[in-house]
Amino acid sequence: MRARLPPTGEGTTLVATEPHSGGGCSFHDYRDLLDINDVGHKYYLELELEDVLDKDSTVNCTAEVLYHLGNKNIAPDVQFTLEGELKNTDEADNIFYNRIKNLEKELVAENIPDSHGNVPPEMEPIRLLAWVASGYVIWQNSTENTKFQLAQIKHVKQVKRSDEYLEFDYMILLHDMVSQEIIPWQMTVLWHPQHGVQVTQDSRQPKHASG
Repeated sequence: MRARLPPTGEGTTLVATEPHSGGGCSFHDYRDLLDINDVGHKYYLELELEDVLDKDSTVNCTAEVLYHLGNKNIAPDVQFTLEGELKNTDEADNIFYNRIKNLEKELVAENIPDSHGNVPPEMEPIRLLAWVASGYVIWQNSTENTKFQLAQIKHVKQVKRSDEYLEFDYMILLHDMVSQEIIPWQMTVLWHPQHGVQVTQDSRQPKHASG
């Protein structure tokens, strides 16, 4: 094994599991990288997680990220340790859950944020839920040469269910900061305040799907 510099496109996302507890991950310190013969490249990182709703609330994090050699279909292995906890958001999560559950018609929305970067207050939990779910999609599809970021929700539709979960069908746009490509991505998301977020289905879409 030998150390080497990390590529500029290295992108790893750690996310929370509730719409009101999204933790933005900021790069704090690069510690080391090892080439593991016939396996891949392992990064040792120190990160700082910032609450997207409370910029003064931060938690330190250490992580090990292994990118496998030669197989882009295998998600990187991520092991991490949090030093503390972000603030509890149970009350806000339950308010959002009950509001959506009590809608007379299933929620439908598009272009979040809009062309001016605005997000209606009632759509902020929908955006944060997409942000959390897209973190899973980003993790599953990241390589050392990608750096994905959620750019916009093009369309979201609530799917009626008979059980306790909320289900949303999202069409999102991911921005690869390395290639500057904008990628439409469909994902089906389940959420319950006590069980967290599940991405039950996702697929990359042709570019015309974002129109």
